[in-house]
Order: sequence, then C-alpha cells, then structure tokens
Amino acid sequence: MLLTDKRVLLIGGKGGVGKTTVSSALAVLATQRDKKVLLVSTDPAHSLADAFGREKIGDKVTRLAPNLDALELDPDQEVEQHLARVTAQLKRYTRPEMFTEIERQMRLTRQSPGAQEAAMLERIANTIELGLAEYDLVIFDTAPTGHTLRLLSLPEAMAAWTQGLLNANKRSEKLGEVLGHLTPKAGRDINNPLIDPAEHATAGMDERNKALTETLLARQRLLTRTRELLLDSQRTALLFVLTPEKLPILETGRAVTALMAEKLPLAGLVVNRILPETADGDFLAQRRTQEKSHLAQIEQDFSQLKRFKLPLQATDIEGITALTQFASLLAEAGI
Repeated sequence: MLLTDKRVLLIGGKGGVGKTTVSSALAVLATQRDKKVLLVSTDPAHSLADAFGREKIGDKVTRLAPNLDALELDPDQEVEQHLARVTAQLKRYTRPEMFTEIERQMRLTRQSPGAQEAAMLERIANTIELGLAEYDLVIFDTAPTGHTLRLLSLPEAMAAWTQGLLNANKRSEKLGEVLGHLTPKAGRDINNPLIDPAEHATAGMDERNKALTETLLARQRLLTRTRELLLDSQRTALLFVLTPEKLPILETGRAVTALMAEKLPLAGLVVNRILPETADGDFLAQRRTQEKSHLAQIEQDFSQLKRFKLPLQATDIEGITALTQFASLLAEAGI
C-alpha cells in the first residue's frame, strides 16, 4: 500500500542506519510495481550516487534506471540561491539607498540558525509540486532525525512568519498612504514635475506593496499546501529506519513521539541489519543475544506501528543489481 497508494514517502532515521539504502531499494521496488519515481536526497552527506554506483547525481534530475530519476539537494547551495532570490525581490520593492542595508541583512541571515532548513523547505515544497506533476511517487531520503523533525515542523512556523509580514505590510501600506499625502518627495522619483508628488508617491507605494503582498501570499500558499500534504495520510507516509541497537532505538523513540504530536502520518519502522540465524561463532552468538533483547524492546516500544524487518547483508549494497535484490527483501518484509 505504501508504494501503490501514496504519492510522497519520507524516509528518516539516525545517521548510519541505512536510510539511503532503504530509500533507494524502495524506489527500485516501486518501479517494479509500474510506478514512475523521483528519488530525492535532502541529506547533506549525499550517498545516493554511492548506492547506485554512480560518480555523481547532483542538483539536476538524473536518470538512474527506467522510470527512476534522482536528485540531490545541496543545503549550502539552496541557502545561497534562496538568499539571492530574496535579495533580488527586496531590491525590487525598496529604494536604491536601502540596497546596502539589504545586502548586510542577507549576509547576517546566511549565518542565522535555521537558514538551511528554511531554504531547503522551500526547495522541497517546490520539488514536491513539480515532482507530483511528472511522477507517480516522490521518495525523500532525508537528513538525520533532528534535521528531519525541524524540517517537518517548519511549514506551520514559516506560514505564521509570512502572515506576520503580510500584516506588517498592510500596516505599512496604510501608513505610507498617509505619509505620502503629508510629505511630498520634493521631486525625487518624479519623471514629470507637473505631477502631484503626493499622488505619485502613493501610486508608487501601492505598486510595491501589491507586488510584495503577491509574493508573500504565493509563498504562504505554497507552504500551506506542503503542510496539508505532509499531514494527509492518504497521500503521504513517513518510514523510520533503525537498527537493533540502543542509541537508534532511543532516538527513534523520541522521533516517534514528536511525529505523533505533530499528527504526521508515520506508517511504520524498517528494522534493518538483523543478524541472520545462520550467522555462527561465539562472537556472533553474543551479538545475537544482545540483539534479541533490543528486538524485544522494539516490539514493546513500537507495538502501535508496523515493523518491517530486514536481515544484515554479507556485503555492501551498491549498484542497481544489489539494490534490486535488497528490494526483494523489502517486498518479503511486507512493504
């Protein structure tokens, strides 16, 4: 059902538990079920190219297999492009004497907490909309757990921030209309000296405010659509990957609590790298004993969620052939 009924899948988990391998194998499995898939990495430590045995994927849609394309989003690059767009928009709506201050503020913003997440969210929102227009399924290989949780909580926060800007802009427009009539510009910005300065100032301010408002509204609508999609269990599902070890279990527990508080559609857990029963030797016997304790804890702590179990593989999973074989294990696990 995850691969046939959903339009967006987000794969999360602690770093190093196999998110990218699971995401890649899910994409391969979806193509086997006649889906056209876009696989997107938002993890700064990109490894999609490694999983598919490619030298590079990068920020351009790249064909990996029939009906399977991929894209790697670079957080640093997204920040630069995002701030460049914002700077250009602000310069359109302000006077030239303000340009230096705008550029200074953008330099400060580049270093501010959350700048990467905000830029990535807007790119993800646009990627989802473009992806759903061309693909049956969009799968996100997300950043480690903490980044994913912040990203998923951002649409609501950013929409509220945008609404605040819109409200401020409305107040500024009303104030500008009053000041425009009371304070002529003494000929500045006036092409025709016979035009009433106050009338010209008001007309110019209305136009800027209108453009700014339309830009903010378009952004707010995009974020609202993204938030609605992420909350829609009919179209979206989140899968968390973990291994039967103490730290991944603890981190997954915190993530599950946070996701459920946000009412995000968590569809289940992929328990990865379980020792096969055929693994032998005293060392592996001790590992298996400890692992059974962790597996029992997973069963207890996450009894309300579906759990898809995958065995540890003897070798690294790299290339389309190995991913296809791993995809068959996902199918056997019930995905």
